[in-house]
Amino acid sequence: MDLLLPGVAAAFLLAGTVKGISGMGLPTVAIALLGVVMPPAAAAALLVVPSLATNVMQCLGPYLRRTVATLWPMWLGIVLGALFTPFPKLASGAASARIGLGVVLLVYSAYGLARPAMRLRLSAGWMLAVAFLVGCVTGVMAAATGVFFFPMVVFLQSLEMDKDELVQALGISFTVSTVALAASLGFRTSWQAAWSAPGLLAIVFAFAGMAVGTRLRRRTPAAAFRKVLFIVFAILGAVMIGQELA
Repeated sequence: MDLLLPGVAAAFLLAGTVKGISGMGLPTVAIALLGVVMPPAAAAALLVVPSLATNVMQCLGPYLRRTVATLWPMWLGIVLGALFTPFPKLASGAASARIGLGVVLLVYSAYGLARPAMRLRLSAGWMLAVAFLVGCVTGVMAAATGVFFFPMVVFLQSLEMDKDELVQALGISFTVSTVALAASLGFRTSWQAAWSAPGLLAIVFAFAGMAVGTRLRRRTPAAAFRKVLFIVFAILGAVMIGQELA
């Protein structure tokens, strides 16, 4: 228990730094680090408010109308998938949550290191259908593991958006996903976690990390940074699986 507060501070400082450098990754880094030393449900409850707070500015931009017109089915699917998932939720405390989180981290690491070039060109009708399916899978994954980057981020990166439009789309999508995760965990649980000592510390250090990351952004080689980050995700995923299977 004595190590809880320093652990939370370190995890969110690093997670905020990653977000400051890359514009994404705070929930993934935070839950990947904390999930090794605490139940994933507890880690997910701690990240709800910091994730929301750090995504607000990212939601703003000139592409809102076009983004909503394209991605609203995905956001709807995220909410429905998180609330009505057929799999055990994080809040159930099932051992499968940590194993699932570990598997997702390994899969995402493999994708990130391989970096396959994918471009999705579909008719408007098919795009809405695929977006809804991607949202449902993302919501189910969020409710079961606490992370909501897969397959949502892969889908968004496959669309032909310019950089600023993608950043705004990611910000709104992360915000919707965080709210869906909070609903899956229970808003009361998330609210209580936010106002606990670890929760308040998480908010402070997430913003501190973002400030550090923003300053480091221009000095950090993007390719090398991504490679190290995905390797760390793979190691943490393997550790989580090993903990449950040992």
